[in-house]
Amino acid sequence: MANHQQSIRSTEDEAADQREPSSDRHTTTAEHTTDGHTTAEHPAPGRGMAEHAATDTPDSGAPSEPGEPGEPGASGDSGDSGDSGEPSEPSEPSEPGEPGASEGTALRRRRRRRRRRIALAVLAALVVVIAFAMRNPSPVGHWDSAEGQDRYLAAYAEAFEDLPEPDQTQDLRTDYGFVRVYRFEGTGDAEAPMVLLPGTASGAPVMADNLPSLLEIGDVYLIDLLGEPGRSVQERPITSSAEQADWLDQALAQLDEDTVHVVGLSIGGWTGVNLALHAPGRVETLTLMDPVNVFDDMPLETIVRSIPAAFPWLPKSWRDGFNSYTAGGAPVEEVPVAEMIEAGMQHYRMKLPQPERISPDQLSTLDIPVLALIAGESVMHDPPTATETAEQALTDGTVRVYPEASHAINGEYPEQIAVDIEEFLADHE
Repeated sequence: MANHQQSIRSTEDEAADQREPSSDRHTTTAEHTTDGHTTAEHPAPGRGMAEHAATDTPDSGAPSEPGEPGEPGASGDSGDSGDSGEPSEPSEPSEPGEPGASEGTALRRRRRRRRRRIALAVLAALVVVIAFAMRNPSPVGHWDSAEGQDRYLAAYAEAFEDLPEPDQTQDLRTDYGFVRVYRFEGTGDAEAPMVLLPGTASGAPVMADNLPSLLEIGDVYLIDLLGEPGRSVQERPITSSAEQADWLDQALAQLDEDTVHVVGLSIGGWTGVNLALHAPGRVETLTLMDPVNVFDDMPLETIVRSIPAAFPWLPKSWRDGFNSYTAGGAPVEEVPVAEMIEAGMQHYRMKLPQPERISPDQLSTLDIPVLALIAGESVMHDPPTATETAEQALTDGTVRVYPEASHAINGEYPEQIAVDIEEFLADHE
C-alpha cells in the first residue's frame, strides 16, 4: 500500500513538473554591443513569436493534456521525449557552446540581418525621395535665394565676432572657385603654421573657441571649405575625392608657407586625410578632431536622423534637434554658431560627391604624423571601433580619447585640445 501511494505521488509530481513551462522556453538573451553596452533581445511579436511557438508545441497545434507516462502529450516538451515512452525530465538551459546555444545565436543573427535589410531598404527609399524633391540642375553649390544667403551671412558675421581680428583676409583663385582664407598671427614659436578646416555646413566661425589657445602655439590659417556654406564660392563642379584634394592643394600653394600642420574638425578631418592621400607634399602633420568617415562608418541611426534636417521647408526645430543630437543634447537655440549652421543647412545646396570612407589600408599608407582626437560620446561613429582602427592602422599615430566629449569636441575642450596639439607638434617638428 505504501509503495502504491508513493507511485501515485510520483506520477502526480511528474505530471505537475511537465505542466510547468520549460525554463529555457522564453529566456532573454543578453547581447554585448560594440560600444560596450548590453542590450536585451526579446522574442518579437508576429513572426518571431510564431517561430518560438513552433519549437515549443506539438505539431497538432492542440494543447496537450497531462497523460500517462509514455503517452504522446504527457510531456509539455514532446520534442525531447524521444521514442522510449519514458517521460522526459524538464530540459536545462543550454550552456554556451552546446547546440541549443548555437541555434539561438544563429537565429539572432538572422533577425539582425533581416532588420538591417529592412532599415537599408527604407533608407534607400528616403534617399530617392529626397533626391527627387531637392533635384536642381545646377552642378555647383549655391544659395537657394538671395534672402537665404543674407540670413546665413548675417549669422556668419555675428558668429565671427567671437574670433580675433584677422591679420589678413584672402580669396584665393583655384580651378574650382574662390577659397576664403583668414590668417591670424600667433604668439608661439611653431615653425610651420596650422591650417584649420571646419566641419560641414558651418564655416570658419565654428573654430572661434579654438583660436585663442592655438594662437599661443603659432600662426593660424582658417579656411571656408569650397562647396560648403561660407564665403568660399564654388564655380566649377567637384566630382571626386581627387578633386576635393586638388582645390585645397591649389589654395595652400598660394600661401607663403613651405609646409603646414593641417587641423580638421569632423568633415574637415576627412578633408585633411583626403589631401594627405592625394597631395601630401605640403602637409607636415595631421590633427583630426572626431573625423567623419575616417576611422569608422557613420551609424545608421545618425544617417536616418539627419534625413529630416535635409528638407529646407521643414521647421527650424528639426534642424536644431539634429544639431543638438550631434552636440550631446546641448541646447543650440540662440547660439550664434548654431544659428549659422542651421541657416547653412536650410539655404545652401551642396553639390559635392559623398565622402568616401577612408579604409584602414589607406590610413596605413600615410607617412606623416597623425594626432587623432576621438570623442567618447560621438554619434558620428562608434567610438571604440574608431579608436581601435586609429591605433591599428596609423603607422605614426597618436590617439587621444576624450571620454565625455560629444562630436562638438572642439568647443567643449578647446584648452585641452591645444595642449595635446602643442605636445604633438613639439614631438614632430
